[in-house]
Amino acid sequence: MTEEFLSSSPEETRQQAREFAAGLHSGDIVALSGQLGAGKTEFMRGITEFFNCDDQLSSPTFPLFNIYEGTIEGEEVTLHHFDLYRIQSLHELEAIGFEEYLSSAFLSVVEWAEKFPEYASLYTATVELEHTGEESRRIVINRNAR
Repeated sequence: MTEEFLSSSPEETRQQAREFAAGLHSGDIVALSGQLGAGKTEFMRGITEFFNCDDQLSSPTFPLFNIYEGTIEGEEVTLHHFDLYRIQSLHELEAIGFEEYLSSAFLSVVEWAEKFPEYASLYTATVELEHTGEESRRIVINRNAR
């Protein structure tokens, strides 16, 4: 199922992410893609807002991986947020335990997932963000059948 939205501000991007997050389930793995500055961090911020994560979200480009603790319906959940921008090889990705981390969280979100198509079959949804103007973004969401 494919959905497409236009966002005219960072707040609209976060709102769209919150609505998207409402449909996520335990074990979901989301591929998040788009050019630098396309709004991936804002989209992720909306997801963490939905899950009531207290930690301030930052782009994980330097650390590669962030863990956020949150809640949904009173239950504690763990979110794993990867940024594969600086990962250069499949060997390097495997060496950090990528696949094990994916399977050990309530939700995992992977930025720059398209760099490693070997993992495409694991993603339960893909979100693509694209510049359409100074502040506007096109958001395309594909939810894979579970």
